[in-house]
Amino acid sequence: MQIEIEKLEDIGIPKKQIWINEPMKKHTTFQIGGLAEYFIKIKTVEQLKSILCYTNENKIPVTVIGNGSNILVSDEGIEGITLQIQIEGIELQNQGNKIEVKVGAGVKLGMLAQKMLQQEITGLEELSGIPGTIGGAVVMNAGAHGKEMKDIVTYVKCIDYQGNEKKFLLEQLEFEYRTSIFKKEEYIITEIGLQLIRGQKEEIKQKMEEYAKYRKEKQPIEYPSAGSTFKRGTDFITAKLIDEAGLKGYCIGDAEVSTKHSGFIINKGNATAKDVLQLVDEIRKIIKQKFNKNIELEIEIIGKHEKERN
Repeated sequence: MQIEIEKLEDIGIPKKQIWINEPMKKHTTFQIGGLAEYFIKIKTVEQLKSILCYTNENKIPVTVIGNGSNILVSDEGIEGITLQIQIEGIELQNQGNKIEVKVGAGVKLGMLAQKMLQQEITGLEELSGIPGTIGGAVVMNAGAHGKEMKDIVTYVKCIDYQGNEKKFLLEQLEFEYRTSIFKKEEYIITEIGLQLIRGQKEEIKQKMEEYAKYRKEKQPIEYPSAGSTFKRGTDFITAKLIDEAGLKGYCIGDAEVSTKHSGFIINKGNATAKDVLQLVDEIRKIIKQKFNKNIELEIEIIGKHEKERN
């Protein structure tokens, strides 16, 4: 597939935001993935609408990512255009003790939590260590330490793949454990509304430090990964089963079940997507044999020839 860069510039996408045959390992926390045919950073809603109009007219496949923290990109790469949403901006509106926060979908959760700390606003501490954008966190209803995105989101603005804008209120978002309406229907999130409250700076800081310490001690953050690889079961903790099955440290190539937290598959250096997927299949097979439990992926597999493993 050949796309003329000049045409993309004509519709408002600066050349400096476009890459051809871009290695996706540079844009995922797993540091795994083949080439994206065209990789474009989207900075504004207008740019997003323009590129969707262009891809519709030219029947070009579109893949959307945030910070690349919950995905595994296939070794064969991604065909068509890959959009990385970098729409930013943070606006605060006081409502007494409550604070309405309007956030661009490309804002990283950690950075937002730091901004809220400086403003003495509480409610994001538990989520501050999640290494993704707030848009990505909404898609999967990300959570940590007993708090999920559904607990603070008031609305979400998005655009469908035909370029139409839509706004969902909290009760329309179908938030459940690690899923939302955005897992079921095709929308690209552009803006999120949050409701937080005033707090004490020292208390907020102390909580964030405690959660950061916990993460450092309990999770393999020293290695590339896509975060927690598997979902919890309805009546079991998947990491516990993997541990009990003796799979900590189990490797295929450079993909390894973390010895620090068996819920994580890590990249020890040069793991491929094939390594990870073979390891996933082995884990699932062994857990089924030993405990008669079916475990589901939390990470999303994207790219050419991706295999359905959910």
